[in-house]
Amino acid sequence: MAIRLAVLLSGSGTTLENLFERIDKGLLDAEVAVVVASRGDAFGLERARRRGVPAFAVVRREHADSASFSRAVHAVLEPYAPDLVVLAGFLCKLALGPYSACTLNIHPALIPAFSGKGFYGEHVHRAVLEAGVKLTGATVHFCDDEYDQGPIVLQEAVVVEHGDTVETLGARVQALERELLPRAIQLFAEGRLAVEGRRVRILPPGVRS
Repeated sequence: MAIRLAVLLSGSGTTLENLFERIDKGLLDAEVAVVVASRGDAFGLERARRRGVPAFAVVRREHADSASFSRAVHAVLEPYAPDLVVLAGFLCKLALGPYSACTLNIHPALIPAFSGKGFYGEHVHRAVLEAGVKLTGATVHFCDDEYDQGPIVLQEAVVVEHGDTVETLGARVQALERELLPRAIQLFAEGRLAVEGRRVRILPPGVRS
């Protein structure tokens, strides 16, 4: 049975589109039940509406603080009863509340490196190049109420090549993200993710947490 996803985003929605495509191909046992954007002009809202998915803007700057913003997001999500909340390029801090055990985020680096407040999008890749490290990558993790923390589900590396630019490195990392996030969602749908403190154990096929 397909799980119900709530997808939260702030921009163009390429991650959302990737999930739609995986679902269409039968590669992901999920349905997108609702999409919420932190900006009214986020193109991800249009992607959702084209597919008949309810899509709402909860604009961060219209709320006095993170607590008020979080309550507004929760109010939108509640009627759709999502099994899993997916942060897909969602750039606002969110108090998870009732979704504290079922929210996944994708980050374009190997957490805990190049993560935390201010590390998003091109800022991450620029910092990687400036640091001169040889490896970066992507991480899918369960969320808590802090930036880029919570137990890691999946993590894979990308080699930083000589002559890389922010754009070339970012393209390779994004390609990896598009593989890792659907894989993590599918593992969740199959009940194969067991959170044990700071660690996530991936159970064998047929075994549920």
